[in-house]
Amino acid sequence: MKLVCEGLDLADSVLKVVKACSSKNIMPVLECIKLSARNDMLTLSATDGEIAIIKNVKAEVMEEGEVCVQGRYFSEFVRKVESFQILLETDGISMNIMYAQNKTCMQILSADDFPVINTDINESCFSLPTNNLKKYINFTTFCCATDESRPILKGCQFVIKGSELSVTSLDGFRLATISGTVASSTGNMEIVCPARTLNEIDKMLPASDDLIDVYVQHGMMLVASEDTILTSRLYSGDFIRKENIIPRNFNTTVKVNRLNLKSSIERAAVFVKGEKNSLIVFDISGNQVMVSTNSEIARVNEPLEAEVTGKDLRIAMNSRFIIDAVNNLEDEEIVMSFNRQIDPFICQNRVDLRSLYLILPVRTANNA
Repeated sequence: MKLVCEGLDLADSVLKVVKACSSKNIMPVLECIKLSARNDMLTLSATDGEIAIIKNVKAEVMEEGEVCVQGRYFSEFVRKVESFQILLETDGISMNIMYAQNKTCMQILSADDFPVINTDINESCFSLPTNNLKKYINFTTFCCATDESRPILKGCQFVIKGSELSVTSLDGFRLATISGTVASSTGNMEIVCPARTLNEIDKMLPASDDLIDVYVQHGMMLVASEDTILTSRLYSGDFIRKENIIPRNFNTTVKVNRLNLKSSIERAAVFVKGEKNSLIVFDISGNQVMVSTNSEIARVNEPLEAEVTGKDLRIAMNSRFIIDAVNNLEDEEIVMSFNRQIDPFICQNRVDLRSLYLILPVRTANNA
């Protein structure tokens, strides 16, 4: 294999593809990026068995061929020489990376051992504006579980019925759900996509109102944008039904200015960072919410003007969870709805009710 390409193009492409390299040392080849030179194109591929990314780079190919290189090291090195035009040349044992008057020699593995990446995924499809998909991803993925105890909760559930779409995630302590519409679909479907995959899709897609197609087939999905293809396994199993978790009736509702609430919570949270649960407390009564913390470092009490309907309530919660919710809601005013001290509560926009966060409160000595 022998080719010349622009360092900036190569570095940008490697940076995208290396995200699919394995970091678990399962098989050496899964830690690699496969380089395939054909015609006037260099194709970079990586997969860890769950997610795969393929990216094409324009190149002047003098000698066709393919090899595998250690992904992390290749990525880091290419970024250091991105300002040069780069010549890549292999001799069957190693690969020379030439830039300016310099040469670096890197070990290679045979491309024969690299897994086949299936891109023939087109049985089912749904389309929606790219910016909408990015919004749904950003609204939900951070609420996915990160441990292996229930793998399906490491993903977001997409449910399509007719033109209606809902995306839901939860980790056992909080839930996020957002609804919208698709521009078209081949039929009703329900899939659970890994949060990691969705976050890579978000990075891969440029901000645009153009439609993006999401293809699904036999437990796999595929998204393509410009010169990049991403495929991923989907999770199988029964996802928790949000209808069984989200309360329908509430004893207390609070309407409050979102930015004022955000500021108070963030100030209070400064003194409980690093503590278990990062606990803050809401005392709801009259026409105000008292936001408070009481740590070894400081005590905070900040009253917030609010429109309160229903019973007075004192409730404790993880400050990070409520901050995440408030940051991702968009209306000037938001609505928080509560029942008892130990019951989950919800946060929504006051006007745009398509998105909702549910948060499980923290039990304390006062509400156990």
